[in-house]
Order: sequence, then structure tokens, then C-alpha cells
Amino acid sequence: MSPSETVTAFIHALERNDLDAALLLVGQECEYDNVPMGKVHGPDAIRTLLGPMLGAANAIEWIVHRQAAEGALVFNERVDRFEMPFGTIEIPVTGVWEVHDGLITLWRDYFDEATYRRQLPTADP
Repeated sequence: MSPSETVTAFIHALERNDLDAALLLVGQECEYDNVPMGKVHGPDAIRTLLGPMLGAANAIEWIVHRQAAEGALVFNERVDRFEMPFGTIEIPVTGVWEVHDGLITLWRDYFDEATYRRQLPTADP
């Protein structure tokens, strides 16, 4: 697969809520930088970070509006949509990826944390 195809396959696995399949496309030293929230390294750390949100979602859809690749670099502009028990979360995201030897070695997502947090349920006072 090309780097762009690898990123697309990764996204499709997440949309199927198949984190195991997605993580097969991630290198052991992969840096995942969820820019406003911090970074982790490696498939196990990515699973720890993403697992709870993906597991709570009834449906996942990442709508890629644009995707471009140059060599190992892939950039995409998308809306990540999660159907949660309390409602829908939609987050505009810009993703930066590096893919080497068929594995994602860098995944950096830029989004507005306040936009995400406003969509979460609030605790009763």
C-alpha cells in the first residue's frame, strides 16, 4: 500500500471500531500527538488513549474532505464524528501522518479542544 492507502485503511478500521486492525498499521515507535491533549508512543499507548472513546461509541465516521501525500507524508482535513450514548461529537481535524515501510510512524492531529469539550455532557451542579 502507498502511504495514503495505509492512512485510509487505518481510518476505515477505526470507523469499523476495529482498533486491533488499525494498530496493525502502526509502527512500534509510532508517535501519536493529539496536539491539544498530549502525545503518546507505540500501539499500546495509542490503545490506552483511544480505546475508551472508541469503545463507548455506537458509531464512528471520519469524513475526509481532502487528503494529499508527498512521499512518506500524508495530510488530511476531516471531521471525526462519534455517535455516543449521550449524542454526537463532531470534531474538525487536520491530520499529519508519516508512513514508512507500510507502517504509520507519526500521527499528529490538530483540533480545537474547546470544540470537543463543549460537546461532552456536563455534570449536574
